[in-house]
Amino acid sequence: MATTRSPTRPDAPAAALPLPWLAAPLAAALRTQHGHALLVHGPRGIGQFELAMALAEAWLCESETRQPDQPACGHCAACSLLRARTHPDLRVIVPDAERERLGWQGSADAEEGTGDKAGRKKPSKEIRIEAIRDAIAFTSTSSARGRGKVVLIHPAERMNVVAANALLKTLEEPPGAARLLLSSAAADELLPTIRSRCEALAVRIPATVVASDWLAGQGVAQPEVLLAACGGQPEEALAWARQGLDAASWRGLPARVAAGDASTLRGWPLPMAVDALQKLCHDALAIACSAPPRYFPAAALGVGARLVSLLAWARELKRVARDVEHPWNVELTLETLVEQGRQALNTPRSRGGAARTRSLHSER
Repeated sequence: MATTRSPTRPDAPAAALPLPWLAAPLAAALRTQHGHALLVHGPRGIGQFELAMALAEAWLCESETRQPDQPACGHCAACSLLRARTHPDLRVIVPDAERERLGWQGSADAEEGTGDKAGRKKPSKEIRIEAIRDAIAFTSTSSARGRGKVVLIHPAERMNVVAANALLKTLEEPPGAARLLLSSAAADELLPTIRSRCEALAVRIPATVVASDWLAGQGVAQPEVLLAACGGQPEEALAWARQGLDAASWRGLPARVAAGDASTLRGWPLPMAVDALQKLCHDALAIACSAPPRYFPAAALGVGARLVSLLAWARELKRVARDVEHPWNVELTLETLVEQGRQALNTPRSRGGAARTRSLHSER
């Protein structure tokens, strides 16, 4: 049966990308990468999922006037179905715990099971074998609208080993015109056999001015401060701003921790609070080694603390971060970590220690 395509205005603009720095990699991918399996990867918080979605939309777009390296038109029937999350030829596989954050609710019920029993479970952070089996079955059926079928898996590193192994044969030789998109912020955690079966598309951290302008457009004041706080990752900076963090609080955090004051961190999710303390510890270690800080303004960090005390604090922060999903008493955990930070930050390094550090740097 012939596919019915809705008319598209010849002068209709392409759908706008939600993140402006993705326009160039999207055009490059549409122009040069035509394999059936693509791995979109890069640091967390820069838009891998959005880029993968834009690729899927372009592949399924039914506009007759769209050029091959342009994004989806945003006007045809397929684009309307995609916006409504009801396109029959797209399957998005995400963990239950990520669906609300990604705005992808209700379209992948088969991933984690349905019914009352599934509803009582804690949302899973894994992509399990059931979801991958469902995706494999989806690729083996005919395309409903004649543009092929697309499976998007995000974050791909969340596939457990059984699920990842189950995907290998389909990745190597998908049936029909099916395409698979894997999106990852930790590609090194994927099985080598997964990576070797995919073309790779790297997403880079955007230029500071571009990311800052975007954050300002989202209502973030002094965006360059939060952007530095998040290692240049704009989506992460926006998430932190929406948790209530502002530039003044971030600048003031080193002094508060040095005073043993955990008030700035109260109300934060524990992973975010531990991450902030790890960044403070990192920059304090950098200062102790006569290196520039990365996450905080240098003026906020003081003159430097003793290296051995900071390393002990770093080890404890790493231990808590490793088990951050453990049902900790959040308030007590933060008080303890901040007190350890107070002790570390208030143990001044000796002049001899500073001289030895400078000597080591000069020898290198």
